[in-house]
Amino acid sequence: MKFAWLCSHESYQPEDLVQQAVAAEEAGFDVVLGSDHFHPWVDDTSAAAFVWSWLGAVAARTARVQLGTAVTCPLFHYHPGLVAQMAATTDRLSGGRLLLGVGTGEALNERPLGYPFPGYAERQARMQEALEIIHRLLAGEKLTFDGEYYTTTTAKLYSPPVGDLPVLMAAGGAKSAEFAGTYADGLITSVKDPADTVAKVIEPYRRAAAARGAGQLVLATRWTVLADGPSEAWRALSSLRGMRAPGRLEATDPAELRIRADEMDPQEVLASYAMVQDAAGLIEAYRPLVADVGADIVSVQVLSADPMATIEMIGKEVLPQLRAVAS
Repeated sequence: MKFAWLCSHESYQPEDLVQQAVAAEEAGFDVVLGSDHFHPWVDDTSAAAFVWSWLGAVAARTARVQLGTAVTCPLFHYHPGLVAQMAATTDRLSGGRLLLGVGTGEALNERPLGYPFPGYAERQARMQEALEIIHRLLAGEKLTFDGEYYTTTTAKLYSPPVGDLPVLMAAGGAKSAEFAGTYADGLITSVKDPADTVAKVIEPYRRAAAARGAGQLVLATRWTVLADGPSEAWRALSSLRGMRAPGRLEATDPAELRIRADEMDPQEVLASYAMVQDAAGLIEAYRPLVADVGADIVSVQVLSADPMATIEMIGKEVLPQLRAVAS
């Protein structure tokens, strides 16, 4: 089992996240993930850098950790062929360390650039075409593709990936999980209730993957807030508080999400996260993902007042205990 640290591009500037990535490798993490947003969740205490430039910098500053996106949307402002090129280039720069995580996106990242954000049925149809294009280009094909949503003409990656480059898809329900098992190389899923996630997401994914004789790779994530009390916790999650605001999937302006989030009871927002005060709390928060979910990679996603100190603490006190549970 591997453990990942998520670098939140909606929370910190890219130069700070490079330092987080280097610290995560030094602390013993196996994977470093980066979120991919054009707009953040709020407009006041936030950031939103280009994750693919950042991944190149991290590739140059690290030697061992796998790198990944959590997640990129290859449907609108990125053409799927461009995503394949970005992934292949990053894979080469990192010596074959990239995991490509994809998802169907949010309006927050598409509408500001003039792209539509249709309903889920169209986005899933687009994803099917996108994944076919990405897989075929990564496999070295010169591709002429005429789909309903995307076309390519003798497209080819002349800087291909070093080797096999797995494509994982984010899913939160059975329908998306089955889709991931059918068309992707792995699953990314956020865990609140482990038993519920296993039954409604992971098992449907595994059945679909098994039906086509494909390998299975599960990346399980969970957000936690590390703080001494509600006031510190609210400050720690400030940059992501809009992620729990009503209408978040359809919003375009982070200012709107900030206003909606600040109209909510802070306790309601905090209640949607796992709240912990110390290393022991983090161990208990992530133990179910290790022991019960059966994930191949567990993403440790912690909001705190001092992320660098948190990374060091997790490396010394949390990862050894979680690895013991995994063994």
